Amino acid sequence: IKGDIELKDVYFRYPARPDVQIFAGFSLFVPSGTTTALVGQSGSGKSTVISLLERFYDPEAGEVLIDGVNLKNLQLRWIREQIGLVSQEPILFTTTIRENIAYGKEGATDEEITTAITLANAKKFIDKLPQGLDTMAGQNGTQLSGGQKQRIAIARAILKNPRILLLDEATSALDAESERIVQEALEKIILKRTTVVVAHRLTTIRNADTIAVVHQGKIVERGTHNELTMNPDGAYSQLIRLQEGEKEDEGSSKFEVDESGDNLNIDSHMARFSIQRTSFASRTSSASLQHSLSLRGLSGRIEEDIEQGQLDNKKKPKRVSILRLAKLNKPEVPVILLGTIAALVHGVVFPIFGLLFSSAIDMFYKPPEQQRKDSRFWSLLYVGLGFVTLVVLPLQNYFFGIAGGKLIERIRSLTFEKIVHQEIRWFDDPANSSGAVGARLSTDASTVKSLVGDTLALIVQNISTVTAGLIIAFTANWILAFIVLAVSPMVLMQGMVQMKFLKGFSADAKVMYEEASQVATDAVSSIRTVASFCAESKVMDMYRKKCLGPEKQGARLGLVSGVGFGFSFFALYCTNAFTFYIGSVLVHHGKATFAEVFRVFFSLTMTAIAVSQSTTLAPDTNKAKDSAASIFEILDSKPDIDSSSNEGVTQDTVVGNIELQHVNFNYPTRPHIQIFKDLSLKIPSGKTVALVGESGSGKSTVISLLERFYDPDSGRVLLDEMDIKTFRLSWLRQQMGLVGQEPILFNESIRANIAYGKEGEATEDEIIAAANAANAHNFISSLPNGYDTSVGERGTQLSGGQKQRIAIARAMLKNPKILLLDEATSALDAESERIVQEALDRASQNRTTVVVAHRLTTIRGADTIAVIKNGVVAEKGTHDVLMKITDGVYASLVALHSSAS
Repeated sequence: IKGDIELKDVYFRYPARPDVQIFAGFSLFVPSGTTTALVGQSGSGKSTVISLLERFYDPEAGEVLIDGVNLKNLQLRWIREQIGLVSQEPILFTTTIRENIAYGKEGATDEEITTAITLANAKKFIDKLPQGLDTMAGQNGTQLSGGQKQRIAIARAILKNPRILLLDEATSALDAESERIVQEALEKIILKRTTVVVAHRLTTIRNADTIAVVHQGKIVERGTHNELTMNPDGAYSQLIRLQEGEKEDEGSSKFEVDESGDNLNIDSHMARFSIQRTSFASRTSSASLQHSLSLRGLSGRIEEDIEQGQLDNKKKPKRVSILRLAKLNKPEVPVILLGTIAALVHGVVFPIFGLLFSSAIDMFYKPPEQQRKDSRFWSLLYVGLGFVTLVVLPLQNYFFGIAGGKLIERIRSLTFEKIVHQEIRWFDDPANSSGAVGARLSTDASTVKSLVGDTLALIVQNISTVTAGLIIAFTANWILAFIVLAVSPMVLMQGMVQMKFLKGFSADAKVMYEEASQVATDAVSSIRTVASFCAESKVMDMYRKKCLGPEKQGARLGLVSGVGFGFSFFALYCTNAFTFYIGSVLVHHGKATFAEVFRVFFSLTMTAIAVSQSTTLAPDTNKAKDSAASIFEILDSKPDIDSSSNEGVTQDTVVGNIELQHVNFNYPTRPHIQIFKDLSLKIPSGKTVALVGESGSGKSTVISLLERFYDPDSGRVLLDEMDIKTFRLSWLRQQMGLVGQEPILFNESIRANIAYGKEGEATEDEIIAAANAANAHNFISSLPNGYDTSVGERGTQLSGGQKQRIAIARAMLKNPKILLLDEATSALDAESERIVQEALDRASQNRTTVVVAHRLTTIRGADTIAVIKNGVVAEKGTHDVLMKITDGVYASLVALHSSAS
């Protein structure tokens, strides 16, 4: 492949939004071996170019060509193997760092992986991890900081060694030093490669061979950096001035925010059921929870590792009594009683059938006239028995079905409510991944239903059957009935042994299915990353391997079941033989008649068949009990940090003074790694304090402690001189507004996403005011459905900048006293960043504001800048004061940032 890229007269609209025209006659040519940078407003259509090149979508008209050949004519897998993609929001899978990087190349050697991580400036932090490359990245990479995730994603692309490289703001999450080193690495690997760079930060693309300014789906300017800057009134020059902070009215009016809503997010994070760890949110207390979980994607989880074998060593949930489960069904007691009556009547049918059958056989030994008379009688009784069954069986299933359905609804509601109020460390446990939690909500709840539905109905039915059968048998001939009853435990004993075996198998299979579910969840929610790296076969192999365990268990289960059922029938037939033998002896001695022997035989046979049917449900019953135990384990859990609790004090007014006193902290999943060592920090009311430091230094951990996602191991976190542990948690989180680096949106309308910011109902005026404050109202209003536009799963229908503005609007709606900003404008273009930054500056007035930043230009105006290094505040002061410190940490960071720019 040579590497020439051309988009020729392309027309395109996203299938989910056919009313919005993204491209109308768009053309672009990228010569082989050159670098072309696409710049422009957020939502102008830059990343749509990448989507078309990766062939995530096909254009409605026009052509996308590589080396003059239409992409549609090339084998999809082959063309994607020639393309390497590093997107703005790095997608990592729930596996080891080594496996994540190995997605870039099938059969990659350790040497190749080591070279890749070295080039991506990732080797240093990976080597510090206890398990090194074998460290689990966590779901969506949540066990790593944003910069660490991005470097792993870059290493994955480097390993692929592609002919064409697509970079979508690839260094946005890195600190100044890491960005400089990674940028140098990227510049090395783009040599002799065709490269398309999507960028907001223009300093990263000045050396590009060609820069194309995209506006409203069209290229309005094109040339090198020097050529474009020669025109001071040009679009590119306007963008540069905006980014440099020159507030020119001419520049700001030159471009309106584009409404095309290009699909900037080249991949969506976990989804699911995805019931992903970052996606749970409850309207009740939970602006709190929604913010708590949104931070998971950006928490500064430095060099950490999930302990191997943690899942294996996890205690198995205790068994739960059926009585406790029945209590959950208490409101449906009347319905269950009706179902029980129907089951009792249905249960009597079996022994009565045996009675009728034995009587019918006896009829054939009577004179012809008596036969004719009796045949009509017994035939009518058979018809009547069939009619009774026709009525009671549907009623039995209907009533127990209602009770089971209500139980499922109640269990899912209670379990989900408990899940969304869990503390964050609960989600750190691999056993509580989105796949496992999703399986509990969907599969476990449905499985538990069988205990109330089919199983309960069958138990009642069998009790009725056994009772009626014994009454008929003992009434017919008590001697024979007693003898037969004495040998019947042999049939029941084999059933108990079989259930014991099946119990262990079903518990093991449940864990294996959850692991397989996690692989599927990862693959589906990150399908673009999977497609980009041609990893479909790899994912299928992983899924297949995860399913091998349940498959083997199924074979063993079948063997045990087969032997058990075979022995069951063997015991039944032996009992039948014994019955006939004893019956013949009794008839011979005049202790029984022919009719009595058959009456005892058929009544007890039908009873045995009914009991055998209950044994066939043993696997489902055991599975249901395991599922019930899993559900109750969640319901019984008592988090130390419980957002549903009403305990704690509240205050009518919040001043906003924050203080961290001698804080020591380790993340619960990695207690051997010290994050903070006697860290102390004061944040006065109404002031803005910026936290800076290297990627992974613990800046975002401060936010985690302020939001009380975690509690410190020692020391205190104070709000207005009171320990935050004394406050009611939901109230505390209502006082804080969080805007994270990776905006988390839910698969609802824009209106609903913004409304998450306020506890209770938000008015239309409040939502619009919040959107205006975040510079989002204009682009929202221009969408076909306005505020009712669905954002898609995790906001995939919006560009990165648009998603971020929605997230900022959500925080503004909350009107918090304390504002927490974690690189809140990182995804925005220059103009949007300037306007949003002004909005944030206005919003931070009279508010206590904590800013976490890599881009030092955004925090120079902060009242105080705190530099975090090695778990302590290394330096503290204003920008000017810190710059005067010779060889100071902050001054070094600024110098690195300046050199990178």
